[in-house]
Amino acid sequence: MRIDVERDPQRMQAELDILYERFFAPMGRPGLTAVDWNAPPHLRCYRRTADGEHYVYVEDALRGRLAGCVVFNRLPGLDRRLDAHVRSPHSRFRPAYQRQGLATLIYRHVLDAGICLVSGARQSPAAHRLWQKLGQHYPLGYVRLDGRRVTPLPPQADGLDDLDTRLLLCGVGWDAHALAGLADARCARAAAPVAPPVAGS
Repeated sequence: MRIDVERDPQRMQAELDILYERFFAPMGRPGLTAVDWNAPPHLRCYRRTADGEHYVYVEDALRGRLAGCVVFNRLPGLDRRLDAHVRSPHSRFRPAYQRQGLATLIYRHVLDAGICLVSGARQSPAAHRLWQKLGQHYPLGYVRLDGRRVTPLPPQADGLDDLDTRLLLCGVGWDAHALAGLADARCARAAAPVAPPVAGS
């Protein structure tokens, strides 16, 4: 994993404007569910789910625009047992709404619901700081994406800057080894020899 992402604020704000036009005006929030997540009074949170991926939108109702959004993507090819518990978040917030704890608020609700979060292959410095901050309250460590599985890595392992290496934030009730064990147990069963039929059966 590498900390080398730089985002273009103008492009990001243009993307948020398109999303606002699509979901908030003029149709009136189709497919969105309001959630009370204790955001500041002038900000409203909405969520939707499509194809197993979760979307959270933060609307500035006073200014009539999106403050930002977070998408919790599925990881392609991941073992289906892991897929039920793991998502990869990607957040976009206008500069005026950054460093106000909005991403932290949203991530914590998802982690408290028992969902584990895997970072992308690259992060911005701000995103990396957010993960380190959340790591003070939830188990945080490095994992390697290995086909359909995730493999926990020690903090001082070699190759932490490889693109197959990611950060893992474990949701409530999970740790990296328990999560990895879901796929490992399935692989062990698949590799187990089949017992020959008993004579006379």
